[in-house]
Amino acid sequence: QVQLVESGGGLVQAGGSLRLSCATAGSIFELEHVGWYRQVLGKERELVALISRGGQSDYADSMKGRFTISRDIAKNTVYLQMNGLKVEDTAVYYCNGAIRNVRGDLSDYWGQGTQVTVSS
Repeated sequence: QVQLVESGGGLVQAGGSLRLSCATAGSIFELEHVGWYRQVLGKERELVALISRGGQSDYADSMKGRFTISRDIAKNTVYLQMNGLKVEDTAVYYCNGAIRNVRGDLSDYWGQGTQVTVSS
């Protein structure tokens, strides 16, 4: 029922910037939080940034000062602005939304992912 669609990935040189978008099918306030994650083949999917229903944001340490998560409530869209990209940032980036079920447990929904490739 929850649909998330990512866009904005691509190929950039080290030091460049990209802005990823995560469009939600409904109101983002239906979600407990929306997060950006990334995954490299052979590694666990890791949290990049998170924004809560109340608008609070959190970042992985390596992203602080370089990445910014934000939202446009009217567009039901969450963004990830990525500056100062490094080769190590190369990964598939996924949007995640969490919603509580009838028992109050959180359920995760994922977008299809968008590839970000940073070249030296």
